[in-house]
Amino acid sequence: MRVETIIKEKLQQAFAPQYLAVENESHMHNVPEGSESHFKVTIVSEEFEGKRLLQCHRAVNQALADELKTDVHALAMHTYTPSQWAQLQAVPSSPQCRGGH
Repeated sequence: MRVETIIKEKLQQAFAPQYLAVENESHMHNVPEGSESHFKVTIVSEEFEGKRLLQCHRAVNQALADELKTDVHALAMHTYTPSQWAQLQAVPSSPQCRGGH
């Protein structure tokens, strides 16, 4: 199973998100073509209500602990509550990696 699919499934199960985007950004890095090692996750969930940003990120890291130990080299996270998401203009873009394509 693809790493991207596993990430999506685990985050769906853990957070029942209102919105979830998992982007494979490996092509922006100096890795072999077809790699699945660098990801950007945007997730909107009521599970984040009343939590600090660090707590939200830790929860995502916990949900993806196995992937972070093995396949995933980098994970950019954008975690939002539904009210934060409603006020958001745009999700931040990821910077280009040194040595990236």
